[in-house]
Amino acid sequence: MHSSRRRLLKSLLSIAVISATPLIAKASAPWPNRPVKLVVPAPPGGSLDILARTVAKELTTRLNQTVMVENMPGGGSNIAFGYVAKAAPDGYTLLVGWDSLAINPALYPSLPYKLDQFSPISLAITAPQVLVVGPKLPVKNLKTFIEVARRDPNGLSMANAGNGSPGHLAAALLESKAEIKFNNIPYKGGAPAVADLLAGHVDALMVTLAAALPHIQSGRLTALGVSSVKRSTGAPTIPTIAEAGVAGYDLNSWQGFLAPAGTPNEIIRLLNKEIVASLNDPEIKKKLIADGFEVVASSPKVLGEYLATSTPKWAKLVKDSGAKVD
Repeated sequence: MHSSRRRLLKSLLSIAVISATPLIAKASAPWPNRPVKLVVPAPPGGSLDILARTVAKELTTRLNQTVMVENMPGGGSNIAFGYVAKAAPDGYTLLVGWDSLAINPALYPSLPYKLDQFSPISLAITAPQVLVVGPKLPVKNLKTFIEVARRDPNGLSMANAGNGSPGHLAAALLESKAEIKFNNIPYKGGAPAVADLLAGHVDALMVTLAAALPHIQSGRLTALGVSSVKRSTGAPTIPTIAEAGVAGYDLNSWQGFLAPAGTPNEIIRLLNKEIVASLNDPEIKKKLIADGFEVVASSPKVLGEYLATSTPKWAKLVKDSGAKVD
């Protein structure tokens, strides 16, 4: 485990600082001279999409070139991950990645990508998962929710943004720690899962806070707890799951930007500079915090380290919780 972790860390860090073919020097015009595609492994409306569109709009101005968001949901995010991993390393295809990039190796027997097929650009945000209920299950706190779950012989229906999503693992961790059982209902992203919860088709949902926050604020959904060890800056009235009664519960999610491995250093450096500047813009930062994110714009090295160290942690959680792909 330790040797493989060291190899992964070494690989990711080398990718973050060493480029392959110097494409910029050979190009007839400086990058970018045509639209840039930002691939999102989820449908419109979810937290990944919110981050992508916020940053794409700002990058379009900063780079003086169109940055287009392309939603590519499905397959536990593996469709999008595989697409970007195999894309030309020329700076015109980028990825909004998240925890599933590091979770899926422990869940799926085969994948269309390897972690060393990506060049880290910047860690963007961290965000808790939130446990929410809708009209089908009108409970008001986590204690009552757990009591109801223990009485249900078939298991409450627990929606998430897809197999291998942080919400999937967050629910599995809750099952393990609270000694309850859910009926796992994976969706192709957070937005359709939220829609079905609002419609009363499922009992509960574990999803990134940003995807559910507008409906929590409107009163249409009830938040029972966030997964992080601390309350969210953007939603400080929602208790943590730990303080609501499940001792030791702590799980946080991340989202960030990556490119295909081999993307030239000059492009990675420019993208990092402009993405970090975009995320730290006072108005954008204020908006993202209000959406339920914690902004943590970083260097490529930091994201590479984050991926390398989080992968074995997720693998342990998958093993300990018994989470499976449905």
